[in-house]
Amino acid sequence: MRPLRQKKHLQKTLIIGTGWAGKTIFRALHEYAEQQYELVGFVVDNPQDIGKEIEITYNDSRDRLNKPKKLPVLASTENYTEIISEQRITTIVWALTNQLSGELYQYLADSLVHKVNIVPMPELYEQLTGKVPVGCSHDHWWVPMPIKHVSPRVIPAFLKRVFDIFWACVGLVFLIIVFPIIAAAIYLDSPGPIFYVQERLGLFGKPFKLYKFRSMIPDAEKGKPIWAEENDPRVTKVGRFLRKTHIDEFPQFLNVLKGEMSVVGPRPERLELVEEVVRDIPFFRARHVVKPGMAGWGLIHHGYGDSVDDALVKLQYDLYYIKHQSLWLDMVIIVQTCWKTLTFQGR
Repeated sequence: MRPLRQKKHLQKTLIIGTGWAGKTIFRALHEYAEQQYELVGFVVDNPQDIGKEIEITYNDSRDRLNKPKKLPVLASTENYTEIISEQRITTIVWALTNQLSGELYQYLADSLVHKVNIVPMPELYEQLTGKVPVGCSHDHWWVPMPIKHVSPRVIPAFLKRVFDIFWACVGLVFLIIVFPIIAAAIYLDSPGPIFYVQERLGLFGKPFKLYKFRSMIPDAEKGKPIWAEENDPRVTKVGRFLRKTHIDEFPQFLNVLKGEMSVVGPRPERLELVEEVVRDIPFFRARHVVKPGMAGWGLIHHGYGDSVDDALVKLQYDLYYIKHQSLWLDMVIIVQTCWKTLTFQGR
């Protein structure tokens, strides 16, 4: 139960829009920011919807349960300024996916007179979750992110390259030391090649050969690309250890040194799987505007994934990284990846 003294400091909030964007930010605010925002209600375009209740199910991290939550529709966009005064609203979350009309823009401008903070839903969602909101509504996709923001070039190319070369050299020194032990363990457990070489898509969708220590039985896919599964029966005993510690990925330091990959970036995918995913997520290729990475924002938050649904969640994290990339964020990702390696939190 929230202490009563915190109630004074909550931002009393209205959400404009009850579609996918409105419900998504409603859920995110309850999951991530109950101690900061007090949700008062929704505002809609259609006055006939006033009085309805919008219900969502959200994850309560304290009880680890999915809980239902309802929020009333209090006003339409034509008269919601009255609610602002009555309820002493301090924050409005703009969550309409349709184009902003001149009349609606004027209503928003009027809100500023009341010293209300107006926040676009995508901006607030990113701050709360570390993801870019990507939603599906019926038969069309909505991506609340301007194309010009896909590749901000926050990190100068030469700094990123120096960063990559440094970590690649460190990783390769370690790899040389442990290679005889790893190679012997792989072969004794499952005779066959020590390395696994596979074609992946790199910067701007250009194919390259990715190197890994083999963690599955030889010819595991039999020529057909298959999503890797949790507790995959094709994984060998040694391979399971290599995956848990991420050591199977260490040969990719060679890819980094060659300039095909970065130490940090979206994980590279196979052409066949990308073609499968883009049928459902047409803008999935947006993640190819940066070099793929050994470690990634999507990887530390969501793991590897084994379905199109997982690919969508990881895409949201990848797009967040692309928009906000910096050497500081890269270091945060590297530290978290090292922690997962030391605590056996790999696949």
